[in-house]
Amino acid sequence: MQKTWYKLVNKNFNEAALNYNESAAIQKITALKLAKICSHHPIKNGLWVDLGSGTGLLAESLETLHPNQEVLRLDNSKKMIDQHSEKSHKQLWNLNDGLPSWSEKPNLLASSFVLHWLDNPQKQLKDWFTYLSSDSWIAIAIPIKGSFPEWYEAAAKANLTCTALDLPSNDSLIRDIPNQNILHNKVEVITQTAKKATSLLKPMIKVGAHSSQKKQLSISDWRQLLSVWPISNKYKQFNLSWSIQFLLIKR
Repeated sequence: MQKTWYKLVNKNFNEAALNYNESAAIQKITALKLAKICSHHPIKNGLWVDLGSGTGLLAESLETLHPNQEVLRLDNSKKMIDQHSEKSHKQLWNLNDGLPSWSEKPNLLASSFVLHWLDNPQKQLKDWFTYLSSDSWIAIAIPIKGSFPEWYEAAAKANLTCTALDLPSNDSLIRDIPNQNILHNKVEVITQTAKKATSLLKPMIKVGAHSSQKKQLSISDWRQLLSVWPISNKYKQFNLSWSIQFLLIKR
């Protein structure tokens, strides 16, 4: 089951690679926010890695804010990696196999919108933390449980399963990380608004983030779900809210 799941996730991201950036609004916002958090702390130059880099939104944001620092892009999707410039340092790697053995220890492991796609995110983060040398950093942005309340409400009204990906809770990720090592831990709610509920869900498909381990809905089910999606304001628009956890951890 797990191998089939990983293949599906990788297939969907590969297929979305060419047009990913056009629909990755939430990912762009989050990458820049995480890079700005990093810029407020004395992270040493050296090996910086964007884990699960996709098309490089986080790596580019980090390099923009730290002009003298290059970021290694690491991802399991070859087509995503191929979107980066020829000058970029890239590595094709499946993070479910752990971290690679680099010739030097990284001073920063950064990752945005990735951990929730991996097997056992809590253990992955603990392993990343253990891997680091003293005075090195981890920067994480991840959607967590509490995201998509509008979607869950609509599914309940329609008596249907919400097929959104099950996400980790904000406390589960850091359960194995000592409190004194967590320098930033904040959950921000980012709300997307559209005139149609379908316009909120289509970007997930376009960026390849529509993989689900739940039974898929039929077309008629989707129509029923969208017909009861809550209207959120006086302009009769629809919302989709993301709860994003931002973490900065120092070894």
